Amino acid sequence: MLAGAALVGAAPAGAASGAGRIASGVAYRQFDLSAAKGTVHVHLLTVDLTDPHVHVDLLSPGAVAARSPVSAMADAAGAVAGVNGDFFNINETQHPGVEVTGASVGPAIAHGRVLKAAVPTAQRFGPSLPPGTATTDVLGVGVDRRARLDRLTLVGTVRTPGGTLALRGLNQYALAQGSVGAYTAAWGSASRKRATCGSDTDRAAGCSTDTYEVQVRGGKVVATSAGPGSGAIAAGTTVLLGREAGADRLRALTKGERVTVRERLAPSASKIPYRFAVGGYPVLRDGEPLAGLDATTAAVRTAVGYANGGRRLLLLALDGAVAYRRGLTIAEVAAEMRQLGAVDAFSLDGGGSTTMVARTAGAKTVSVLNHPTESPARAVANGIGVFWKP
Repeated sequence: MLAGAALVGAAPAGAASGAGRIASGVAYRQFDLSAAKGTVHVHLLTVDLTDPHVHVDLLSPGAVAARSPVSAMADAAGAVAGVNGDFFNINETQHPGVEVTGASVGPAIAHGRVLKAAVPTAQRFGPSLPPGTATTDVLGVGVDRRARLDRLTLVGTVRTPGGTLALRGLNQYALAQGSVGAYTAAWGSASRKRATCGSDTDRAAGCSTDTYEVQVRGGKVVATSAGPGSGAIAAGTTVLLGREAGADRLRALTKGERVTVRERLAPSASKIPYRFAVGGYPVLRDGEPLAGLDATTAAVRTAVGYANGGRRLLLLALDGAVAYRRGLTIAEVAAEMRQLGAVDAFSLDGGGSTTMVARTAGAKTVSVLNHPTESPARAVANGIGVFWKP
C-alpha cells in the first residue's frame, strides 16, 4: 500500500486509503506531488484496455441537458470507477431568465451512439483553450478498444422541398448565428432558449428574437413554432431550431411537407468508429506538451491520458482538501501526465467538478476517493466510467 500524506478533512466514507486493485485491469493509487504553488495530492486510476473484462464508456445523467454527481451516474450505470468529464453550461448570469441547460461543451458519444456535437468556440465554458485546440477536440475509445485524441465535427443536412440546408448543431446549448440545429429525445426536457443566445464571438451577447422551430416526425413536418420550446421530445421526433437566417429557412416549411434530417460526427484522424468520446482539450501530444499552455493559473484539475498505443488509460483527479487546493497549472498537468507515462493527455473540467469514484472490495456502490471542493459533490454533465464484467 502506498499511503499519501494525511488530508485536511474527513476521508470520504469507504474511500481507498492508499493503493490497490479495484478489479482486474483497474488499479488505484494516491500520492503527493510538489508543485509551484505548493503540495498537491493526486488520485490516479490506471485502466488496462487489453483486459477483456474492462471497458470505458461515457457516464451520463440520462439526457444531454441534465446534470448529476459522478457517484450517482456511476452507480446507475454499474461502473466500478470513474471521473467527471467535459466542461458544461453551468450558469446563465449573462442571460437572466434563461434556463441553464447543464449540457456539455464538446461532442459526446456513449455506447457507440452520437449524443451531441460541439458548441461554437466562443460559446464554451471553461478556461481559455490552448492555441490550436477547439471545442471539437475529444478523447475517445474506438471499437478496437484503443484510446485516441481526435476531432469530431458535425456533418449534417436538412433536405426540404425547397432545397438542402446545412445542419450546424445537434443537441447543443448554443448554435452558431444564422444556423439550424437539431434536437432529439437525447436532449431531454430543458428549454432550447439558450441555444439562441450569445454570438459567434461573445457568449454574453443577447438572445436572438428572430427564431423558429419545426417538428419533424416520420419524415414530415408535424408542427411549427415561432420560438424555442421545452419539454421532452418524443422518440422518433426531431426538432429543428433556427436563428436569424436559419429561422427564415425554416419558416418556408409548412405542415405535411417532407423533410429528411441526416447527421453524423466526422473524425479528423481515425477511421475506427468510436464507442465512447468526451470533450475537453489536449495538453500533451506525442509526448510533448502543447505550445502555449497556461503556466500561471493553478486549480484543482481532472485529466485523462493514455500510453501503450492507447491500450493503457490514466485517469487523474487532484484532491480538493483545503491543504491541497492550490492545485496545478495546465502546464504542470501536462508535465505530470508525461511523467506518469502518458503519450497523449487531455484536460477535463476541474475545480468544483473534479471527482473520482470507485467501488471498493465488497461494496455495492462507489465511494468518492478524492475530496471535491464542493460538498455535496457537484452535479456535472458527464464523466468517464470504467466498467468490469466477468
